[in-house]
Amino acid sequence: MAIIDCVSWSPQGNRVTYAYKYPENNLSTYTQLIVNESQVALLFTKGQLIGKFGPGKHTLNTENLPILRNLFGIPFGGKNPFMAQVWFVNLIDNFSIPWRIGKLAIHDADYQTNLPLEIDGQYGLRISDPEKFVIKMVGTRDSFTQSDLTQQFEGEFTTKAKSAIVSFMLQNNIGYKTVSAHLEDISNMLRFKLTEFWKDLGIELTKFYVSNIDIDTSTEEGRKVKEAIATQSSMSITGHTWQQEQMFGTANNAIEGMGGGNGGGLLGGLMAINMMNGMGGAMGGAAMNPQYSQPTFGGGNANGNYGAAPQGGAATQGGVKMVYCSACAKKFPSSMEFCPNCGNKYRPCPNCGSDNPEDAKRCVNCGTPLSGGAPKCPHCHTVIPPGCSFCPGCGQPVIADSNTCRRCGSQIPPTAKFCPKCGQKR
Repeated sequence: MAIIDCVSWSPQGNRVTYAYKYPENNLSTYTQLIVNESQVALLFTKGQLIGKFGPGKHTLNTENLPILRNLFGIPFGGKNPFMAQVWFVNLIDNFSIPWRIGKLAIHDADYQTNLPLEIDGQYGLRISDPEKFVIKMVGTRDSFTQSDLTQQFEGEFTTKAKSAIVSFMLQNNIGYKTVSAHLEDISNMLRFKLTEFWKDLGIELTKFYVSNIDIDTSTEEGRKVKEAIATQSSMSITGHTWQQEQMFGTANNAIEGMGGGNGGGLLGGLMAINMMNGMGGAMGGAAMNPQYSQPTFGGGNANGNYGAAPQGGAATQGGVKMVYCSACAKKFPSSMEFCPNCGNKYRPCPNCGSDNPEDAKRCVNCGTPLSGGAPKCPHCHTVIPPGCSFCPGCGQPVIADSNTCRRCGSQIPPTAKFCPKCGQKR
């Protein structure tokens, strides 16, 4: 067996190697040990650590390894051989170790049901205690790579991370809709939880990031949940309901069947058209009404509908609600007489308050005739029920002047018994 006179190690390739054992162990006194930057060399013999060397060129002799005399009885002078293992430990900072946790079931605060989540990110490690790292983790291996590290501790890492993430989201009432706003908080929390775990192995956790938290679509259940959330978001944007979507789909299928040249397709199409025409009565007059006209300030209403107000008069805050301009389709408060975006005059429906074009005969939202109806408040345009002395929307007193029409607010000549504009009795 040849006696080794020079020992060094330069990592090759893109694989991250944390520890490497030099393949030969028949060394001699005066062997040159070369340690590169970001490396530490450890010498073991007979299971005992006999030396630690930092970057630079070192000569192995009894001057820097006095324990050799006690172990081998090597005298001064001469190239006496001795058996030793040389371990090179890589001290570089590695910030790009990927991690992922899937099938994380959690009771979501937003949807009030169990959601399967997947979480991924990156973390960074650095060997802080080479002796502890080699003794506790490397063992009898010839090398220890990043892959060895992640595979060996995947189970324990996953368990600790899952427990910490679920506890954080439940304790802070964080749901799927807003969890992306808390990625930094979750990252800091997980780093604190996992620091001691790596420290016990001679490793420092330098960085830890949670990059994404999303629905886990690796299972059929997750794919269904993802599709349902996407459908709900689409309906919220377009302003239609699930019932409307189902009815539209049924009608489209029936109408497409009309071109098949058979009586069943034609009959089905006629039935679908008749059904859609009668949906207003069958669904309480609301199923086919558009849901875009009356969004409220609070983002929701008593029925849990977001982005639209209930039919027959939306819930208001202080008698004011948001309406869409019939000219430019932009929102403005119902307390304004003109649209602040285009200057179009606000012509409210006496029933639901929606803005209507000047030539409209019926409300574009609820179908209420616009030529007459219940009197409205001249201040906030809220419908005033018969017998009220004050406006239920803004609290202003109802006009009691006998020469002013209680219905439309027009002036009535002193000798007239009926309003010349709307026909309301004085």
